[in-house]
Amino acid sequence: MLQQTQVATVIPYYNKWLRRFPDLAALARASESEVLHAWQGLGYYARARNLHSAAKTIASENNGKFPQLANELKSLPGVGRYTANAIATFAFDRSVPIVEANIARLLARIINYQQPIDSGRGREAIWQVASMLVPARSARAFNSALMDLGALVCRPRPKCQVCPVRRFCRASKPETLPRKKPRPRLKKLTESHLWIRNRGRILLQQSNGRWRGLWILPPLKTRSRAGPAIHLSIFPFTHHQITLQVFAQPPRKIDKQKQRWIDIDSIDSIPIPSPHHRAIADLLAARN
Repeated sequence: MLQQTQVATVIPYYNKWLRRFPDLAALARASESEVLHAWQGLGYYARARNLHSAAKTIASENNGKFPQLANELKSLPGVGRYTANAIATFAFDRSVPIVEANIARLLARIINYQQPIDSGRGREAIWQVASMLVPARSARAFNSALMDLGALVCRPRPKCQVCPVRRFCRASKPETLPRKKPRPRLKKLTESHLWIRNRGRILLQQSNGRWRGLWILPPLKTRSRAGPAIHLSIFPFTHHQITLQVFAQPPRKIDKQKQRWIDIDSIDSIPIPSPHHRAIADLLAARN
């Protein structure tokens, strides 16, 4: 949950998640729809699908025993080097390095690294430094201290006057580091969907694209004869911005393989991505 999402946002979702799935076995038994519904609002739904797949893998192939070694953890769906090492060091106190945003910034400044840290070469250089520094014992405390030092002292605007490792730092201008590659231009896209309501029900369609497995307003294939939009909203992704526009249409014959009439009172019980959920809520409020 903490990947791409801030701690303050995650905490209520985390607590709710543990109430719904108190252990790995409960998560492995759950349906994908249940998992996506519990994740609803956090975004980046591939994380939820990977977490679900990992739980099922551990339950079926590892007799429910959670792996403790980083190389074993990396074999799980959706688990890369950072996540595997973070679990290994914080859950099992293994002597492995971790590099996240705060640590990367801290180490780049300490060694005065002048190349972009988000390039392949830059990432490997920072990981190599982290590997050299991690102690054989108490790696959990050491890695936690690095994260805290980066988060609280070696910030984007560093507090060098109170830094406990200032005498080891080689950066003459730490505020200019780390260097990163130029950001790609923001792509602006428009997505058009339908608002079809009939006798207290709304027509929804299960997505097989960006929000695979979630229920969305049916896509509008052509704007001809669509009339004016009755809802317009903008939501961001990492490298692009989506304008969601919704057009009203009368009830019609539906595709029973993809689409379903959903009772308005049941909307909150199924997984719907936040932009579509907000659009539905706004349209219902405007028409009540």
